[in-house]
Amino acid sequence: MVIGICHVEFLIHESCSLKSKRRVLKKIIANIQNRYNISVAEVGSNDLWQRGEIGIAVVGNDKAHLNSLLDKALNYIETLGLAEVIDHSIEFFNS
Repeated sequence: MVIGICHVEFLIHESCSLKSKRRVLKKIIANIQNRYNISVAEVGSNDLWQRGEIGIAVVGNDKAHLNSLLDKALNYIETLGLAEVIDHSIEFFNS
């Protein structure tokens, strides 16, 4: 079993409150979950208006497939144009 984890940090330029930030993050999370059927959650920067962090997790048998899936999700996030991706990291764990 292989577990893939992706951590993504955003800069939300047009956010002027926590409410508007959450609205953007919820759109991003819902779109990823609906399109790729993977687990996504907000994981950090909870009190900052223009910064957001999400975590994406996938489980499978093939590391190459999981890497491809996480790359597609990252590319999709960037094409949404809702927030600027300023950093991301991908890790894999074998068990």
